[in-house]
Amino acid sequence: MKRFSGFIQKEFYHIFRDKRSMFILFGMPIAQIMLFGFAITNEINNVKIAILDKSKDKETEKIINKISASKYFHIEQQISSENQIKAIFEKGKIKAVLLFENHFIKNLQAQKQAKVQIITDASDPNTANTITNYTNAILQNYIQENNKIKTENYQIDTQTQLYYNPELKGVFTFVPGVMTVILMLVSAMMTSISITKEKELGTMEVLLVSPLNPLQVILGKVFPYIFLSIINATVIVILGVFVFGMPVQGSVFLLAFESFLFIITALSLGILISTVAQSQQTAMMLSLMGLMLPIIILSGFIFPISSMPLPLQIISNIIPAKWFIIIIKAIMLKGAGIAIIWKETLILIGMTLFFILLSIKNYKIRLE
Repeated sequence: MKRFSGFIQKEFYHIFRDKRSMFILFGMPIAQIMLFGFAITNEINNVKIAILDKSKDKETEKIINKISASKYFHIEQQISSENQIKAIFEKGKIKAVLLFENHFIKNLQAQKQAKVQIITDASDPNTANTITNYTNAILQNYIQENNKIKTENYQIDTQTQLYYNPELKGVFTFVPGVMTVILMLVSAMMTSISITKEKELGTMEVLLVSPLNPLQVILGKVFPYIFLSIINATVIVILGVFVFGMPVQGSVFLLAFESFLFIITALSLGILISTVAQSQQTAMMLSLMGLMLPIIILSGFIFPISSMPLPLQIISNIIPAKWFIIIIKAIMLKGAGIAIIWKETLILIGMTLFFILLSIKNYKIRLE
């Protein structure tokens, strides 16, 4: 045990003496969380919405059909009560609910005005704002077409309600995203480079024939990055909460557990990369091209996944960052418990086991 603790201490010394590593570990998290603090507007396509039609008349049916015919929205389900709205938003698939008031056609005919309420999940403020604008545009287009064939002009009054982020703060999007990017950078890329460095310098063979067994060598290499990743995650959450006003509606302990689980997933992925990379440069390229770009593009951090082509939506399912961002937003913004995010948690656990088993297999092949 004394040898093992001494080995870990040596790894810390190596990290702290390398100025570039220290910049990556501590400089980039603060720089990115500050630089990404502004809204990014994107188009949306095939966003899943729900309909709550209290009137159920011919006029509301025409409006629903017009919305369904657009490329922007996909009507996922019809609901019967306002009590269902919170539950479907917590699951994260439905991004908006359109609520048609009682006696819609009667109000339209008698008062020349009827109301539609647009209720959106504003945990992603850019998407919520875009959904509201697109819905208003479709309703206005319907009114214009309708008024052309009628002697009296009708008007549809839209009311907007925003769940989880009523002020549409962009920080609620970028804090979970930057946290994911940083944890993957520190845990996966730095781990893969650290282990590959030993292989490249020829010191890995020396470590393997030392009194430490191979498992202790690997654990000794990754343990500092577990510690440093936990510090980075804590710093990002603290900055988000106290500097930008990011709420933590759910359990702090669940947030810590899920963050630790993602760190282990990223570490196992870094170990997997180190089993196939022969040099630090190769490990860095594999990490940047194979991890950083997919995280930014395919995780839902910046671009809505539902707006992507179907092949990219399928590929996004194998990106661990996608599931972690869903988990973080659910805990911090929606106050979700494990009963809501258990599927995403199991997916991360499954990915971790897969990466570890594949790393062991690759390691055995190399030894043979």
